[in-house]
Amino acid sequence: MIAPTFARLLALCATLLLGACATQAPRSPERTPAEIKADIARRIPAAIPDRSGWANDVYVALSSQQLATSADNICAVLAVIEQESTYQTNPPVPGLGKISRAELGRRASALHVPGFMLDAALSVTSPNGRSYGDRIAAARTEQELSTIFEDFAGSVPLGQRLFGGLNPVHTGGPMQVSIAFAEAHTDGYPYPLQDTVRHEVFGRRGGVWFGTRHLLGYPSDYDALLYRFADFNAGWYASRNAAFQAALAKASGTSLALDGDLLIPGSAIDQPGATERAARGLGTRLALSDKEIRRALERGNAADFGDTALYRKVFALAEASAGKPLPRAILPGITLESPKITRTLTTAWFAQRVAERWRRCMGK
Repeated sequence: MIAPTFARLLALCATLLLGACATQAPRSPERTPAEIKADIARRIPAAIPDRSGWANDVYVALSSQQLATSADNICAVLAVIEQESTYQTNPPVPGLGKISRAELGRRASALHVPGFMLDAALSVTSPNGRSYGDRIAAARTEQELSTIFEDFAGSVPLGQRLFGGLNPVHTGGPMQVSIAFAEAHTDGYPYPLQDTVRHEVFGRRGGVWFGTRHLLGYPSDYDALLYRFADFNAGWYASRNAAFQAALAKASGTSLALDGDLLIPGSAIDQPGATERAARGLGTRLALSDKEIRRALERGNAADFGDTALYRKVFALAEASAGKPLPRAILPGITLESPKITRTLTTAWFAQRVAERWRRCMGK
């Protein structure tokens, strides 16, 4: 026989369990791929041709990368597509021919190639029967221009000297993703690579997949997608690194560019940039050597930079000076530079424009 006190205890536990079951929200059933694709399609502007095709490419990009097919992620990808290309697989670039000809002239000058030799090279008839100069002048998209440069580098001796495999078209596709980034992140790509990664980026499926990888394919503890949008433009962890630079400037009393670049690329340890010099100036207070500071800053492109002693100690000093907590992410202060840009634009402008598009998409 069960003792009365123990029996009452069992009855109380059973009541609590039943109450928990009664109040627990029912789990939403998982959506089928067809339902997810339909959700994506209805968030794409109605005037866009082949919404189902775009929806399928976005679905594959998210699901094949084990990224949640949530409204947040769907709208993040769609917002970047709309900002970068307005849903054009190969968006036209105004004045591209003129921009490209100027780039050729710049490269020729840097290599001490006389102008008349460049003109002669461009007058050569290309495989399609037109001169390279005429084709470049008529180019409207980056994909078209990239193909011309591939022909030029492979067919004309001077073309090889001017480019030597260094195609000057660095971004492409509906999300304007970096071709170098795509070439370094092919793992998990779900489609057969029938040609080069560069050519995949210029296609819709490849451009969306690699763009999604760049936007969402890295861990972060940001409290808003706004900072991922900034990182899409400025590079992974640029927003976190810019916040670190702001804290370092506060702790050291040094004015720093808040651009998210913690080291000068390829610099030796005896060639520190401004951020590294500011950190070294706090070396005694941080109890860190120059080598330890350098090793920590080398983690600037990795998720675990926030776990380094340098990161923790700089924020501790800065917050003690400020008397309040400081943000762990801010929009990088970068002015965008590109021959394609004809007005003053910044990374903050880009991130805020994408965030506006994201909010409109979420409202659907």
